[in-house]
Amino acid sequence: QVQLVESGGGVVQAGDSLRLSCAASGGFFSNYAIGWFRQAPGKEREFVAAINWRGSNTYSADSVKGRFTISRNNTKSTAYLQMNSLKPGDTAIYYCAARDAHYRDNTYYTRLDEYRYWGQGTQVTVSS
Repeated sequence: QVQLVESGGGVVQAGDSLRLSCAASGGFFSNYAIGWFRQAPGKEREFVAAINWRGSNTYSADSVKGRFTISRNNTKSTAYLQMNSLKPGDTAIYYCAARDAHYRDNTYYTRLDEYRYWGQGTQVTVSS
């Protein structure tokens, strides 16, 4: 069973950048597809970005497309979310999630219920 730990959150100003990391342990990282989600106060958790196990396919929500980039380094068992041009509306707790993926499966996943493993989250606050 894989354990996930997010890091890299913080308080920044609008227009700044942050890079979130999701470090995995307890499993073979290449066995998992990864997703990033976020939850703002009083709102439901929503999809941000996803990447297949190989790192060859990615997908981002329209709200972050062109500003956020998901990536992964399987040799370091770590996934990343590069966030540029941050806006106050990006303020949320950011979670990474993992689900088992077969080596022939090049799919990314965008629904919360498709993920089995979750990290504890990292807070991102963007001030105007």
